[in-house]
Amino acid sequence: MRILGVSGSPRPGRTTDRVVQEVLAGAGGRTEFVSLAGKKIAPCRACLACVKDNRCRIKDDMVPLRRQLLAADALVIGAPNYFSNINALTHSFLERLCQFRHRDCRELANKYVVVVGVGGLEPHVPVAVISKMLPYFQMQQVGSITAQGAASCFSCGFGESCRAGAVQALYGPDVKITDKLIPDPTKQPEMLFSAHALGRKLAGLVQDKESLLRQAVEMKIQNRQKEVS
Repeated sequence: MRILGVSGSPRPGRTTDRVVQEVLAGAGGRTEFVSLAGKKIAPCRACLACVKDNRCRIKDDMVPLRRQLLAADALVIGAPNYFSNINALTHSFLERLCQFRHRDCRELANKYVVVVGVGGLEPHVPVAVISKMLPYFQMQQVGSITAQGAASCFSCGFGESCRAGAVQALYGPDVKITDKLIPDPTKQPEMLFSAHALGRKLAGLVQDKESLLRQAVEMKIQNRQKEVS
């Protein structure tokens, strides 16, 4: 069993990374975590060069990710909410899955996926966007989790006085930013518990699928042996 976690946040070590890692921790076994932060992943160009062999021709950091995606039995995909939408880096990553969409999407079909959404105000937005895209590649979403993240406004230096920022939108004018006020996964124990439980669920589904495949192989072997005898 191999489960790959992908965090699309451009800010390493922040809420999206940590929640994806929490799901992986719940899954246990053989897991791998990839942060897209700092990676160069261009959007899909719709050039259709991938039609013949399901392989994108753009040479960037999606090339090694392609191998990891194919090797994984299941995925955990997380993204933050930027301006009431999924952030551009994660969207480019998802667009580039188009290379697997041809010839019945066999390479990604039926892979299980847990979706993670993070946002200061609307963490459900990334979940909705990712969930809408997964069926294009015939992947099966088996659950989702949302968490409140700390918007950049908390650390930009002007969060307390900026009337257009997330800090005043959440707490009103005359707010004072303190460590207690800044959202953090450790302050959301129910979310962490649910993320861990989702990881266990994901691992169980993968194990059940592997068991069924083994049984099918054993059945074929037994039938062939009977035919030979």
